[in-house]
Amino acid sequence: MIVLGLDGLDPAAVDLLMSEGKLPHFARMRQQGAYAPLESAAPLLSPVIWTTIATGKDPQQHGIGHFVAIRQDTGQALPVTSGMRRVKALWNILSETGRSVSVVGWWATWPPEKVRGSVVSDHFAYHFLFDQGLRRASEGAPKTYPPGLEKTLAPLVKRPQDLTLAEAAPYVAVNAAEWNRPFDLSDDLSSFKWALAAAETYSAIGLRQWKVEKPDTLFVYIEATDSVAHLYGHLFRAKGLAGELAVQQRKFGSAVEQTYLLADRIVGQYMDAMDRKTTLVVLSDHGFELGSLPADPSTTRDMRRVSEIYHRLHGVLYLFGNRVQRYGKPQEPTIRDIAPTVLALNGVPAARDMPGRLLTEALELTPPVRVATYETTGGELASAQASDAKVDAEALKKLQSLGYIGAKSPTGDRNLAGMKFEAGRYAEAAADYERLVAGSPDDSGLRASYAGALGALARYDQALVQLDTAIRLDPLNVEAYHNRAVIHERQGDRAGAIRDYQAALRYNPQYAPSRQALARLNAPVDPHGPGTPEERRAQILAEEAGDLARRAHYSEAMARLDDAEKLAPRYALLYQYRSNVAYLMGDRTGAIAALRRGLELEPDNELFRQNLKRLQDGR
Repeated sequence: MIVLGLDGLDPAAVDLLMSEGKLPHFARMRQQGAYAPLESAAPLLSPVIWTTIATGKDPQQHGIGHFVAIRQDTGQALPVTSGMRRVKALWNILSETGRSVSVVGWWATWPPEKVRGSVVSDHFAYHFLFDQGLRRASEGAPKTYPPGLEKTLAPLVKRPQDLTLAEAAPYVAVNAAEWNRPFDLSDDLSSFKWALAAAETYSAIGLRQWKVEKPDTLFVYIEATDSVAHLYGHLFRAKGLAGELAVQQRKFGSAVEQTYLLADRIVGQYMDAMDRKTTLVVLSDHGFELGSLPADPSTTRDMRRVSEIYHRLHGVLYLFGNRVQRYGKPQEPTIRDIAPTVLALNGVPAARDMPGRLLTEALELTPPVRVATYETTGGELASAQASDAKVDAEALKKLQSLGYIGAKSPTGDRNLAGMKFEAGRYAEAAADYERLVAGSPDDSGLRASYAGALGALARYDQALVQLDTAIRLDPLNVEAYHNRAVIHERQGDRAGAIRDYQAALRYNPQYAPSRQALARLNAPVDPHGPGTPEERRAQILAEEAGDLARRAHYSEAMARLDDAEKLAPRYALLYQYRSNVAYLMGDRTGAIAALRRGLELEPDNELFRQNLKRLQDGR
């Protein structure tokens, strides 16, 4: 078997490019194999999902909840490691049942575990970022198992600095001076170089391992389809851009599409390496919303998107080759179903403590009878406190560059607590949040989540204390307003509930839970909304201005706002739009003046107040 993971590969983008004849190998898998969108699960974070895929267990079982965890003895944030995983992965189970494996680049595989075969950990490519390269091979914990494999594979490593401008030309249109900037993962072009070099490195190593080691199952992970989308996804097929966005698109508008074409070529290389006995599984952990411009275009100025908010729930699942039904269609497969299916295709039964199922409807095999569990005590998993100092620093920089860390609590514990809440385990969630709040008392988001768990336990007075504190700490905490409204509603205070639901929408008009609650209560969404025909017309002009600003048509946007202000000079929302556009045009003085005018009209508007403070502080 070959299991090829392509991070963030979006099914809609694949369908679009395939319809244009640009992904011939994906088309061949669709025509001769089985396909379905693959349902993921929140949180849509790569190490969490790829560990679920590799273990068949939910995050509450496997223990990986984020990109980083906190080292208990020092408080240092560290990228997740294999030792943080609480359960066995497929490569452990297959090794123990006599099958050989090779693992290449998979999330959270450093330090590499002992297996019947080999592990090229997710730290391997980082290892060769550094100038000393091979001379560092003997320093620190090995990046491969067996350790000597590092030197064997060194000739296959492509470092970011090895990429030439000619090789990058299909992806990015930059000049030599831009291309030759010193490498730094906090720089967007360097991040792109890293993504492309790592993809070529890991795909080449995977092919080498398949051909030379001939494992029963090969696992290969490629990150570039996700990280390039984080950098440049807002430019994919976007129309009508102007100004700085148009410049970005001329330089980087082809990057995402070309990376999908690279993924197709990689799939083709693995298809060529197969024989009639081989099954190929190609999958992604989630999709990606491409070509979507944020409401605030200034967030694209450093070419980065924010965390997982652009991830979509469904990735892709292709099955091809031996024992796969032609034109097969797995029925609503989920990420939990991959491990039982991979085991069955190896002739190994899944365990009853794996919540997923075997995708028999797309395969030609008899499912083995499940065993109780593969978990034992006293295994050889690495220490959860393991550190790889130089690699840790570079890995954290890369995660920061893609918007994944820098939040108030980088530990995955809050995600694990949230999963307990979603599963209805409210008492456990409340206990976890109480501990987290004790450790981070100024974290408004944690207090709002803690209040949600308390509210689910009908501990309303305690919940309100947490929510009041959360709002005091962060007056724009939308979740806190919503949760407080829920408590008010349960206590019979309809007016208080409506007021807080409206506050949530005032600071985030797209917040669906509060919008739905107000519809249920038959209450207006915005008590400050347009009340006169002139204000309604002004709002339409403001929305047109916002759409123009998203595409960097700033002068036209400001002209719309001038017309709107003539119609309704006392409609406060106009001044938030005017401030945003003035800021984007480089007119900080104008942005400040607009917010001050807005506060004159709505003195209690915390959004105006916080934005004004940021501008006055020079942010």
